[in-house]
Amino acid sequence: MHSEQRDPDDAPTPGRQGTCTAVPFAAGQQHACSRSPPSHGATPSDSTSRTLDGNKFGGNLQHLLSLSTSCALAAAMGLHSFASPPAQAITTEQLLFLEAWRAVDRAYVDKTFNNQSWFKLREQYLKNEPMHDRNETYTAISKSIKTLNDPFTRLLEPSRYSALKRGNQGSVIGVGLEVGFGEGTDSQLVVVTPAPGGPAEKAGLKSGDIIVSIDGKPTNGLSLYDAGDMLQGAEGSQVTLDVASDSKSNVVKLTRERIALKPVSFQMCGPVSDMVGPADASAKLAYVRVATFNKQTTENAKAAFRQLKADGASRYVLDVRNNGGGLFPAGVELARMLIESGDIVLIADSQGVMDSYEATGTAIDSKAPVAVLVNKGTASASEVMAGALQDNKRATIAGETTFGKGLIQTIVELSDGSAVSVTVARYQTPAGTDINKVGIKPDIVLEDQTLLPTDGPKFCKVMASGSAPKLFL
Repeated sequence: MHSEQRDPDDAPTPGRQGTCTAVPFAAGQQHACSRSPPSHGATPSDSTSRTLDGNKFGGNLQHLLSLSTSCALAAAMGLHSFASPPAQAITTEQLLFLEAWRAVDRAYVDKTFNNQSWFKLREQYLKNEPMHDRNETYTAISKSIKTLNDPFTRLLEPSRYSALKRGNQGSVIGVGLEVGFGEGTDSQLVVVTPAPGGPAEKAGLKSGDIIVSIDGKPTNGLSLYDAGDMLQGAEGSQVTLDVASDSKSNVVKLTRERIALKPVSFQMCGPVSDMVGPADASAKLAYVRVATFNKQTTENAKAAFRQLKADGASRYVLDVRNNGGGLFPAGVELARMLIESGDIVLIADSQGVMDSYEATGTAIDSKAPVAVLVNKGTASASEVMAGALQDNKRATIAGETTFGKGLIQTIVELSDGSAVSVTVARYQTPAGTDINKVGIKPDIVLEDQTLLPTDGPKFCKVMASGSAPKLFL
């Protein structure tokens, strides 16, 4: 995945403005403030609900995914039914804190709030936490959210929120690195591939290099999300990387610039080794690399599969290694390109399964064998797609157990240009498996995935060699 782009995954773009209305909500709450839902003609790309594309949804979850700045502020100012704040005058900074608090209160999937009183926490923070300026308020918001013990529900400061929106649109300001996890239990951050012409490539970074630290902070133990946050930043700003390459350590200072993301690349391979399976060596094998799920992914993937099918592809290798997700609907749509009928994903809140996404009978190729390459950097929307193909017996999953992020977030924009990413639902595979913190187990375990490059021509070269692994059952 282009880790520079990622933030807590599957975050939607902000919805259109709407009106505040009282609507039914989850058990234990009387009302919720929601925007008017989109018209029936809205598409996944222009709906107010970017996390879910409205397939069979309505009711509670649609409202959860349609939060607005005006609604959050109205709630914070006491226009809805929750206990009054302390008697002293409410400051502007405290109002912002209340906006964030209310966004979580209304939308968060766990209505026990990690077994604590969310109302009591609000009162304690208003009374005891300093909120004299914006930085102190952000600290208070982040501190309160951390009590949920959910790394994907968090505050996005204005700069980080802007970067997330740019990434979903197809560009990001960073150093041009696609990064992932290395092999082994004590894995470090490794370069999957540098973006052509980007700052990292110009500085000589190459696939397989280990990023030991970013601005002096060791990367061992960092999540891909945290690493992405550190690699991106303001255009023209600098970041220092300690890079281990060919047993040598180098300190590299890079200047961030705008990088155009290429979510999909593909290559038709020539004859490949008999070891690969399942057809004879002369059958055409197509390689499709999906690096991230942004607004361009669906159309790019459709174009790739249509061209490859027209060119005579009789089997596909779909590579989502180190793809940490992105826009949830894009993962669903990719699965629909290869599955003609059946469930794609089940959506559940704390009360159980609420609804499902299904195939729509519009598959581009529902017959040719598919192998999906995964690793521990494969997460969220990528796992939605892989789980759908596995449970529908449409593909062989090859690699290692995936990351295990079975949560869906929505974005609530706050009045100062910051936002809160809130976990609103969990997803399950079509077989009802909750993969959160568990991951998807491969059908074929690949011990050393470094042998399989993500560059199309190089991948095809390995497939034609004697070291080609078995990828299809």
